[in-house]
Amino acid sequence: MKIVAFKRDEQGTGASRRLRNEGMTPGIIYGGKKESVNIKLDHNALWHAIANESFHASIHELEVDGVVDQVVLRDFQMHAFKQIVLHVDFQRVIQDEMVTVKVPLRFENAANSPAVKLGGARVNEVMKTLEISCLPKDVPEFITVDLSGIAPKETVFLESVTLPEGVTAAGMGKRKPVASATKAK
Repeated sequence: MKIVAFKRDEQGTGASRRLRNEGMTPGIIYGGKKESVNIKLDHNALWHAIANESFHASIHELEVDGVVDQVVLRDFQMHAFKQIVLHVDFQRVIQDEMVTVKVPLRFENAANSPAVKLGGARVNEVMKTLEISCLPKDVPEFITVDLSGIAPKETVFLESVTLPEGVTAAGMGKRKPVASATKAK
């Protein structure tokens, strides 16, 4: 996805408030071998992008005043009760260096598993995202977890999840639970 942003010179609480009143969101780009750049983005476009789960785990092209960098979304702050993105952080990525990102997990075939069909159990998703480490070109949009073989009172661990080639789970033990089947009451 290509994101267009504009450089901003004004900083501070008052300047950020004025930007938000104009329909813009303040942000920053950091990392790589370049200096950090304060930016502003169109709030509505950013709001709709953040609502898409693939936006959180993808490499994006971010253009600021004609200069294009490849970035990942690192963090964003939301208003406590309004649908407003208060601030966004992007980190530059370098193509030949490993990057660590959180990728959503997609669970499939739970309804066809022996736990649900035969045992009357309910499958609980313990993890929603997985932090992975890989080269930027290998970042998947999501990771599929097949639950077709889960039995009642059984737990699926991270070690049994098939990760794409070149992708490793970052900072987690292999015995981390991903999903479990519990008896419905």
